[in-house]
Amino acid sequence: MKNLARNVLGSPADAEDAVQDTFLKVQRSITSFRGQSSFATWTYRILINTCYDARRSRMRKKEVANDDSEESPRREPRAPGAHPTLRMALERALEKLTRHQRDVFLLYEVEGFRHAEIAGMLEMTETASKNTLFQAKKNLRQMLEPPERSGEAQTR
Repeated sequence: MKNLARNVLGSPADAEDAVQDTFLKVQRSITSFRGQSSFATWTYRILINTCYDARRSRMRKKEVANDDSEESPRREPRAPGAHPTLRMALERALEKLTRHQRDVFLLYEVEGFRHAEIAGMLEMTETASKNTLFQAKKNLRQMLEPPERSGEAQTR
C-alpha cells in the first residue's frame, strides 16, 4: 500500500500519512463493507481516494500560498538496482501520462492487480481499465523509444 501511495503522491512522507489515514478510515467504516468486492479491493479504493484527496489538498495549498520557492519532493527509486538513467527516463515518462493511465499502469504492472480489481478501485469498467493500460503502454513506448536517426535508415 505504501508503494502505491508513494507512486501516486511522489513523497515517502505523504505516502506514510495516506496509508495511516487509510487504515483509520477502514477501521471507522468497516461496518459499511458489503462484500460486493474483495476486502483488498475495497481497502485499495479507500487508499486511492485518500491519495487523491491529499493531492488535491496539496494543490489548493500551493495555489493559496503561491510559493514558487518550494521544491517538489524527491521520488524514491522504484527499482534500486536499475540503471539510474533508465529509471529517471521511466519516472519522467510516467509523470507525462494522464492520471488515469499512470494509476492503471501502476496498479496492474507494479502492484499486480487484475483488471476486475482495478475497475472496482478506480470506478471504471474492466474494458476501460484494459484500454487505459493499452494506451499507457503505447504512450510509454513512444516516449522511451530512442529517436530514429535518418542516417541509420539505410536500405540494403
